Amino acid sequence: MPFDFFAGRRKAVIAMAHIGALPGTPLYDAEGGMDRLIEGVARDVEALQAGGVDAIMFGNENDRPYVFDGPKANVAAMTAVVAAVKPMLKVPFGVNYLWDPAASVAIGVATGASFVREIFTGVFASDMGVWAPNCAEAVKLRRDLGRPDLKLLFNINAEFAHSLDQRPIALRAKSALFSSLADAILVSGPLTGQAADVSNLHQVREALPDVPLFANTGVNIDTVEGIFAYADGCVIGTHFKVDGITWNPVDPARVKRFMDKVNSLR
Repeated sequence: MPFDFFAGRRKAVIAMAHIGALPGTPLYDAEGGMDRLIEGVARDVEALQAGGVDAIMFGNENDRPYVFDGPKANVAAMTAVVAAVKPMLKVPFGVNYLWDPAASVAIGVATGASFVREIFTGVFASDMGVWAPNCAEAVKLRRDLGRPDLKLLFNINAEFAHSLDQRPIALRAKSALFSSLADAILVSGPLTGQAADVSNLHQVREALPDVPLFANTGVNIDTVEGIFAYADGCVIGTHFKVDGITWNPVDPARVKRFMDKVNSLR
């Protein structure tokens, strides 16, 4: 089933608006400063909306190496960037601060987002070390900040990591819904831009037939029809970029071609 903020549209496409590296991170462009960050993401937002995507999600993918506890300056900077481009938005939007669930919720509330994506549950061996997010902290923060309507999208098999939880993925998805109040389940591939295993989507769909399910990585124009056989939608970043490279700007022609294909499937 679709989220209510998609006004009943099935097979929703959430497009990534990747913010440039934030202040204090190794790749930050100090010369361009905050103005350049805002200008860059604004151009991407314009291209994504012109192409007809259903929603936009702001993310700090450029803040490599990633951390589990978002520094205050970075969280504030991302909030400022999203707030600056918010007036141009014509579609619902969400946020994701990698890899901090509470920071993501805080930014979502501060900017008036409709949804937040993160790794909320599980234990992983990752590039950043042992990864054990504090789901309860983030869900409690949503309540304490007065936004029970803020949808939480649970990415249950993290990128850049291997789950140390050996339960089948369908059981982990059911458990996240039961014990941790997930609003939607997202299934990822091993890295940004790499496809999720379709068999994982199938298993989760069978286990949770009435819960929103999204493919979180690696969907492209050639695979979207097969993905939509199981998923209610997808999150797309890399495929919408110039030459299909994650760090490039959004390519308006790629967005339009993809959305034309999606609209033919709806």
